[in-house]
Amino acid sequence: MRVLITGANGFVGKNLRLHLSEREDVEVVTFTRDDDPASLPAMLREVGFVFHLAGVNRPQDPQEFVTGNADLTQILAQAIRAEAESTGRKVPVIYASSTQAARDNPYGLSKRSAEQALFEALRSQQIPVHVFRLPNVFGKWCKPNYNSAVATFCHNIARGLPIQINDPAAPVTLVYVDDVIERFLQLLDGADAQVDAEGFALVAPQYSTTVGELAKRIQGFRDSRDTLTIDRVGTGLIRALYATYVSYLPVETFSYPVPKYGDPRGVFVEMLKTSDSGQFSYFTAHPGITRGGHYHHTKTEKFLVIKGQARFKFRHMQTGETHELVTTGAEPEIVETVPGWTHDITNIGQDEMVVMLWANEVFDRQRPDTFACPL
Repeated sequence: MRVLITGANGFVGKNLRLHLSEREDVEVVTFTRDDDPASLPAMLREVGFVFHLAGVNRPQDPQEFVTGNADLTQILAQAIRAEAESTGRKVPVIYASSTQAARDNPYGLSKRSAEQALFEALRSQQIPVHVFRLPNVFGKWCKPNYNSAVATFCHNIARGLPIQINDPAAPVTLVYVDDVIERFLQLLDGADAQVDAEGFALVAPQYSTTVGELAKRIQGFRDSRDTLTIDRVGTGLIRALYATYVSYLPVETFSYPVPKYGDPRGVFVEMLKTSDSGQFSYFTAHPGITRGGHYHHTKTEKFLVIKGQARFKFRHMQTGETHELVTTGAEPEIVETVPGWTHDITNIGQDEMVVMLWANEVFDRQRPDTFACPL
């Protein structure tokens, strides 16, 4: 299928183009600000689906709201209707409108007029039209210092620049660009329309938060490079915000140093700490060196030798039972320490040993739960 994307160079358009480029069954035709709206009828004769993402939201001249939103959409709607009347082809349309369309400001009025043009022109011909009144969309490639607080906060905080917050308690509703595009593609592939009571297409999940909370979260991502403690970035809004923040990093900050502690045995490096899932680190040991020689009451650890040859020794603190095993970097194998067993690890190879380590809790110097007891 050939699809048309208007506003193909915009924030959502760029993300949509990337997703579509991953498919072999779709060819993309683009319409940008450099193109003449008069070319739309000819473009439509070649496509089977339209993503209408073009729009104006912060012009120098308020009249551009009308020409860039209402008028352009009117031209598109008339061209699609004419195509249906002349050839019988009913080209479905997805339109990225805005929640601002419910307001009586110049931008909202122009978006509402565009919505009406599509509904009136297309539904009379039973042409599928999906109008999304999107809240604040965020994600990679959104323009900072323009109309997105998330983009501005991410861009500035990643560069150590100040941010301005007029009202930290101001509510904000967000939707992640990947979730928007996932719904767009579902409709492209024939999914059933899901609409609200007013007939507007739905996208989920949507997130409710405040401007102050946004700034706090994003600043926390920046601070994690110093504290090594990362937020819970694997699900939901925080996952999407973290991915967005990282996408604004300047190339010169793609990497950052972490502390390294060395002694005659080797080095110990902490990589990452979490609020409730422990920490990750690694250590090295020279040939013949033994590390450990302690036990824990509650703390547990997972060791993975990624280079060299290691001998692990264990002794039960009550029964005196012992256990010994050998692992190597050539055969990945997790060795887990068990509370109440003193343990150590010795490099029995001829080269430096490198071991990755996860502990289920972050090391607390005031309560280390680590008690020396050589084997």
